[in-house]
Amino acid sequence: MWRLARGWCSRGARGWGARRGPLTVAAAPASGGPGSWYERLAQSSAVHWAEDGLVALQAAAGLPWWAAIVCGAALLRTAVTLPLAAHQSRLLAKLENLQPEIKKLAERLRYEVSVRGKQVGWSEKAARFHFKKNLRRIITELYVRDNCHPFKATLVMWVQLPMWVCVSLALRNCSVGAADPEVQEQFSAGGALWFTDLTAPDSTWILPVSLGLVNLLIVEVFALPKMKVSRFQTFVTNFFRVVSVVMIPVAATVPSSMALYWLSSSCVGLSHNLLLRSPTFRRLCRIPRTSSDSATPYRDIVSALTARYGFKK
Repeated sequence: MWRLARGWCSRGARGWGARRGPLTVAAAPASGGPGSWYERLAQSSAVHWAEDGLVALQAAAGLPWWAAIVCGAALLRTAVTLPLAAHQSRLLAKLENLQPEIKKLAERLRYEVSVRGKQVGWSEKAARFHFKKNLRRIITELYVRDNCHPFKATLVMWVQLPMWVCVSLALRNCSVGAADPEVQEQFSAGGALWFTDLTAPDSTWILPVSLGLVNLLIVEVFALPKMKVSRFQTFVTNFFRVVSVVMIPVAATVPSSMALYWLSSSCVGLSHNLLLRSPTFRRLCRIPRTSSDSATPYRDIVSALTARYGFKK
């Protein structure tokens, strides 16, 4: 660990730009060659910053590399993603509370369009066009009034996904020696249990299968309907189910360091998802109450999953 800390400090003294000259040239293929976009991304500044952050965390905490990866995943998800997830929950609660008002305004608008259509002789198609046009305008005004446009609820994804990619590529660079040969050497003996070599894939498939199961559980918990589910929401849920399954063979082909980070990040994400169901935590985060809120959310989740997958006796 002392050698790693000393090496990291010496790289910092040389400066950010000079520390990877030879390695970058050796690792990156010729422009336009197969995988060149991937190598350019792996050698980007954001990925190098993630490498430096991982090395600094491991050196400062004095943890073995497997524990540093787990702690890094928990730290990032808690410090960055959890506040955004709480903000997302506030927006979704506001949107849910808007539904009765939207339904009432839509019924009134349908009546007004019907009356106006009879006065000016609109066809059924023209009346439907004016109804949809004005309903969109009314809904947009409500979103502005309550500051809860649905697009804002996707902020957590736009932050979490690039962060996940950068850390994953940083671990890949550390595992293959594209960051620092000394770090790669430490990765090769920095694992635990059955994955002692973090530079090699998990041949037992325990990490990949665990990752798939945790991701599927996250999808199912998040998909538990609080409002009427649209066709698009059903498509998104099924898409993430497929992604969760596809990630299993992918995780079996990458270094164990990456699979461990993915599994750790997903486990923390699942815990945050469950935490945001707690009535006490929702009050602390000032998430508005909705008609679908439950005093026993965890019991409801177990009951819903049991009913959905037919485990009843």
